[in-house]
Amino acid sequence: MGSNAQEKHIMTGEMPSSQGIEKGQESLSLHLTTPTESSLPVFVAGNFNGWRTGEEAFRMEKTGPGEYRFQFPNKYLLPRQLEYKYHRGDWDWAELDEYGNPPPNRKADVLKQEQYHDFVPRWMEEGRSYPLEFLPIPQVISEHFEIPQLIKTRRISALLPYNYYQTDKRYPVLYLQDGQNLFDDYAPFGNWAVDKKLAVMAERGMGDIIIIAIDHAKEERIAEFTPSYRTKLGTGEGKKYVRFLADTLKPYIDKTFRTLPERQNTGIGGSSMGALISIYAGLIYPEVYNKLMIFSPSLWVAPHIHFHFLNFQEPQDMDIYLYGGGEEGANMIPNIRRFKQAFEEEGKAHIRFNLSTDPWGKHNEARWGEEFPKAMEWLFFQKKEA
Repeated sequence: MGSNAQEKHIMTGEMPSSQGIEKGQESLSLHLTTPTESSLPVFVAGNFNGWRTGEEAFRMEKTGPGEYRFQFPNKYLLPRQLEYKYHRGDWDWAELDEYGNPPPNRKADVLKQEQYHDFVPRWMEEGRSYPLEFLPIPQVISEHFEIPQLIKTRRISALLPYNYYQTDKRYPVLYLQDGQNLFDDYAPFGNWAVDKKLAVMAERGMGDIIIIAIDHAKEERIAEFTPSYRTKLGTGEGKKYVRFLADTLKPYIDKTFRTLPERQNTGIGGSSMGALISIYAGLIYPEVYNKLMIFSPSLWVAPHIHFHFLNFQEPQDMDIYLYGGGEEGANMIPNIRRFKQAFEEEGKAHIRFNLSTDPWGKHNEARWGEEFPKAMEWLFFQKKEA
């Protein structure tokens, strides 16, 4: 059958003539494997059935342990570009990616292949994407932790590994900015869901880390997160703030908790202006931080930050996870690419980058939360090439 005839029947929904189609070629089959055994049935839903869940007509056949199959009898009655997802009865039991995030719609060109093979690593359970038993332990260190460098106080919180009090282990530490937006379910702009992402990571054997969350200064946030030289937002108090993190907060954390205090086990990170100040902290204190988690940095504020403070007294290695989204403005991805290039060309340190971009990524906490476990895995739980 010619392509024009195929398009006609896809658009009209009419049955095509069988002339020229060999037996079996008109069907389309989906094959699914998953490591999670369950007595619940598995269904497929998509743009072919209005994304309705639990329809018996779209229940998959179980063909073996963790193996399922579904066959559409006539692919020419389907949309040419098929979009679909798997679920176990409704969307509260839908498929998840390995990090516990809802994956994008699966897509298939029904005229190109007769079979599609898919893998689902995790499933939502009753609307929950994380295992309760692996949730980290939240602890408010102080509602009014003193910042002598700025003559202020701040709430500082920690997330400890779920089994912290059952072991004598020591742990690496990641210091994150904008603590209000990390795991507070009532944050006005949403949150990263760091606690829930860490629970998924812990179940996967990567939960051995302490997170320190530093609340931002609300209306004074911009001033604290702006470097202390002439920028497009003026001269900020960033130098005092990063001095507080390195000289006051970190020694306290190392004294209070069972940490691995060496720079190889210490990271800092944030998003937007919080990412900018984290870059600044890493450049001023390379002897303190070996790992930077940089999401959507506000490099427009200080476009030459890498030229001002790359003052490594001795060559140091550093791991930098750098993320930016295409829907955060036309300059976000070009800016982070230029930053990476400038850093690499400086040549005073051995820098390992993981550059992650998402053409559809927006400037919000939910998207940064999706990126968080990927960055954590690369920074802290993967052996890197020398």
